[in-house]
Formats: sequence, structure tokens, C-alpha cells
Amino acid sequence: MLQRLIAIAMSRGGDYADLFFEFSSLDEMQLRDRKVSSVGQHVDYGVGIRVLKGEQTGYAYSESTEWDKMEKAAATAAAIADGLVQAPRPVCVTEIRHPSYYPSEDSWKAFDSSRRIDFLQRLNDSVYALDGRITNVMEVLSSTYDRTLFFNSLGELAEDCGPLSSLGVSVVAKEGTRRETASFSRSFRMGSEFLSDSLMAEMASEVVQRCSMLFTAGSVKGGTMPVVMGAGGSGILLHEAIGHAFEADFIRKGTSIFTDSLGKKVCSEKISVVDDGTIPFNRGSINIDDEGVPSQKTYMVTNGVLTSFLHDRVSAKHYGVAPTGNGRRESFRYNPIPRMRATYMENGDATKDDIIASVKNGVFLDTFSNGQVQIGAGDFTFYVKSGWLIENGKLTRPLKDINVIGNGPQALADIVAVASDCVIDDGKWTCGKEQYVPVSCGMPTVLVSKLSVGGI
Repeated sequence: MLQRLIAIAMSRGGDYADLFFEFSSLDEMQLRDRKVSSVGQHVDYGVGIRVLKGEQTGYAYSESTEWDKMEKAAATAAAIADGLVQAPRPVCVTEIRHPSYYPSEDSWKAFDSSRRIDFLQRLNDSVYALDGRITNVMEVLSSTYDRTLFFNSLGELAEDCGPLSSLGVSVVAKEGTRRETASFSRSFRMGSEFLSDSLMAEMASEVVQRCSMLFTAGSVKGGTMPVVMGAGGSGILLHEAIGHAFEADFIRKGTSIFTDSLGKKVCSEKISVVDDGTIPFNRGSINIDDEGVPSQKTYMVTNGVLTSFLHDRVSAKHYGVAPTGNGRRESFRYNPIPRMRATYMENGDATKDDIIASVKNGVFLDTFSNGQVQIGAGDFTFYVKSGWLIENGKLTRPLKDINVIGNGPQALADIVAVASDCVIDDGKWTCGKEQYVPVSCGMPTVLVSKLSVGGI
């Protein structure tokens, strides 16, 4: 059946075709107003069929695997790619073997709803017990189990399956007329073993601490100044302002500021930047990408030199290199494109304390949120929920609601110190680039010599 579908997809002269089958189940439970108020389940199933011919891409999908529906989708993809009719070409099937970085079983099946409800209720009670100013708590627990099957006109056959679990908690607190909010999340490629008493304690403590700090936080006087980015979630700036510009579809189209920078020095030799899909249990990890290519650890920047872009099959063929396992899609309804996985900067040789001590007047930023980036120019604006003022080498006053403005390549070049405390942030990071895929990010403490900083 796979061979027949490929033959139909290739029947109008395609150079290449592939099939992506997916079965995905999502269970979600929400707690509001001290009780579980919403429970939902969503099941998605279908096949996406892609045909490549020259620079043309034909893509169609079916939400059914009945033969006539798949046949129509294959013929539609072939017609979109267009070309001259040619005979079907049978191929020898080769199964793609790959290591596994997460469980293949769905352990949530044995973890009934009553146990999930009990966990959310106990987390709710723990949060309220930590601070009497808390007035509202919202929690979202989600568990996904995904199965995929990939086959292409080269005869490559690959399959994968695995879980993805996430827990988020948001709080509202009031003190007099002042109201503050904070959120915290954790997400791993794990099943029901994800829920533990240690996770509960971590999440309750962290979200309350984040919210409580904001009552004493003030604004920052705007200007250009040194910025220390804390280890962990600050990696989202690395992901957005730099990582996207290394994705090879932007390079191929000439819209990335790094288009002509391969093999050139782009920052200090102290810096190496990685996109890694092989971290065990990590939210951004994948055994294979959505084009059947085994995952790998890819050095984008090695000792300050740009050494690789992030490739899917299309860009890899264009540049005559091997794909890096970055062809990803939101679901079978979407065409795969180059996307990041877990993006982080490797350790340097400094310490966090020494970096802070080296700054006379600046800011320390630790809780990043949303932002905007222009891929072509590399300019970015980021919103930072909280941080600290640095005066004479010491953290003196908590800050909140900070805007950071800069240029990705310039910010990378302006990193003058890198600590040896890299943390991969395990929050529920999701990247939206035409489609949404789970990712993660990380960073050691770093010092950027100058960025534009202002209050909101």
C-alpha cells in the first residue's frame, strides 16, 4: 500500500515523495476556583503526502486512511507539484534504525482520572498554604501520546512513538490595592511518572516565590547598559533572536542576516551554540524528525565560528549536505520545515558571581516571556517579567516589567563572559513559526556588554 501511494504521488514527474502517518491522543485537565472544572480528550489521525519537483512542493492530507481518500490526497499532491507523467518506480525498503531518548509506552493508561484530580488538588492546597495573599490558582495538566510512521520514495521506512506531559500553574495575589500574577510550568517526554511529590513542591514554591517578589519590585530607568542573563530560561532569547536565523529555509531564501556567514567568526571563541534533539526525556527531543531522519546534536556555533545551519531534507539537498534532523511539523496536516529542538549555549569558564561582580551599573534578567524578532535584520524586542538591578557588582533591588531591545547577531557578538552553570529550562516552551512544535532552551549565565533596556 505504501509503495502504491508513493507511485501515485510520483506519477506526474516528482523528484521525491513521502508519506507521514500520525495518530495522536491528548488528555487535558484544568483546575480553577479550587476544583477541577474541565476535562477533555482529543484524538487526531491521518496522513500527509508531500511531493517535491524542482523548487515546487505539492502537499495534501487526509483525515482517513481509507484507500480512496489516501489515493486522492496522493494525486492532489502530485498535481500541485506538477510535471510530466512517468512510470511508478518500485524501491527497496530500508528501515531506519534510531536510538530512543524517551519511553515508548503510554503509562498514562494505568493512571486514572481520580489520581490526576488528587494531584491537582494537593498542588492547589500547597500553593495557597505558602502565601496568604494568593487569591486565585489555575492549573493545567496535559498528556499526549503520539505515534508516527514515515515512508518515502527512497524506500526509507521509519516509525516512532512516545509521550509528552506538561503541567502549568498560574497564580494571582493581592496586597491592598496591588495585584500581581506569576506562572510556572514543567514539561518532559515522560508518562505518568512525570507526576511526583518533588515536582509538586518545586512548582508550588517557585510560582509563589515569583509572584511574591513582584510586590517589592520596581521599574528600571531606561538606557543602554550591560545585561546579565541568568542561567536557564534566558535561552529563549538565544532561540528567538539567533536560532531562527540559523534555520536553513531562511538561509536558502536569503532572508537571514547569517546567510553568508557559514565558516565565519560571529562571536567570542568562548561561545558554542547547540541545537540538540538527543537529551533524554527533554521536551525538545525527538528520536527521528518528521522526515524520518534520526535526531542528532548539531553545533551551530563552535568556538565562535558558525559551523552549521539547521537543515530539513529540502535545504540539505539544496546545499549538498546531510540533513540535521530538524525537519519538523505541527501534525500530518502540515509540510515539514526546518525547526529547532533544544537550543542552548554550552558552558564557559567564568562564574555567575564573578560576572555580576564585574558590572558596575546594569541589570540581571531571569524570567523571560514573549517577544518579537525580525529574522532578516535580526532585531528583537523581549518582555522580561522580573530581574534585579546591579549596582557596584551586587544585586540590589528587584525589578519587573522590563523591555529589552537589541539585534541578535550584535547581541551574540557582545557577549563578553560565559559562566559554567548552563541550565536547560524544562518549561512548556512552544515555538510558533507558521506551525507550533514543542521545544526547549537553555543558557549559562552570560554578560552582554550592552543592550537597550526600558520599563513598560
